Amino acid sequence: MTILVTGATGNVGRQVVQQLTKRGADVRALVRDPSKASFPEGVAVVQGDLLDVDPLRAAFSGVSTLFLLNAVVPDEFTQALIALNVAREAGIERIVYLSVFEGERYVNVPHFAGKFAVERMIEAMGLPATILRPAYFIDNDAAIKDVITSYGIYPMPIGSKGLAMVDVRDIGEVAAIELIRREQAAAPLPPDRINLVGPDTLTGADVAAIWSDVLGCPIAYPGEDTAGFEANLRGIMPNWMAFDMRLMAERFATIGMVPQAGDVERLTEMLGRPLHSYRDFAARIAAAA
Repeated sequence: MTILVTGATGNVGRQVVQQLTKRGADVRALVRDPSKASFPEGVAVVQGDLLDVDPLRAAFSGVSTLFLLNAVVPDEFTQALIALNVAREAGIERIVYLSVFEGERYVNVPHFAGKFAVERMIEAMGLPATILRPAYFIDNDAAIKDVITSYGIYPMPIGSKGLAMVDVRDIGEVAAIELIRREQAAAPLPPDRINLVGPDTLTGADVAAIWSDVLGCPIAYPGEDTAGFEANLRGIMPNWMAFDMRLMAERFATIGMVPQAGDVERLTEMLGRPLHSYRDFAARIAAAA
């Protein structure tokens, strides 16, 4: 019985592979470039691309359970549908799909809308799956630590509604738990959805206050200049993606990412420990600086 992990070299995928191997699972990792893959001993590495059907069929052969993760790319929806159809063709009846928090409310944000459309296709195809719906990744903010420390601002325009930011380690562990639960079940389990959130729902001002505390110097939150945010992102990513991120930030400002009742408790019970917090992340980053 083999669990296939797509997106295995990314931040989340690596955590999923690590957590699965810790639990003794038979893991196969799908990667585009095996020379860049570094996994725990025993992980089988297969080369493939979610748009290249023949290698994908070979990678899915003999697989009992699938972890489907699609990167934010222009053809993300097509990649996901091809993967799901090849999985159904291969007889895979145990799936965990990494979607996004409340995609149905972020209707104009391309990568949210695409993932929500995949959720609907999973339902329409009758595939037994757990849909994981993570909020904003805490770990995204590692990329802006130099801005925080050099300029004294927290530059992410996350607004005042609040985001229940989640640590990728918690995402990876919950995914592994769900994959193994489905893998070990005597028959395919009913569909399920799990919101992946952090222990705290934080505004931009809240996050700036955390950084002020852990750094021992004032860090300001300058507000929601989403046009400036898009302009800055154009220097490090394609313009379509920068615009996508701007639209996401505008939704942060208007509706936030607020957990539903019981979300935090459900995750804490699954993990058997408290969720990782933003303060712990900031303190770790500050100590390593």
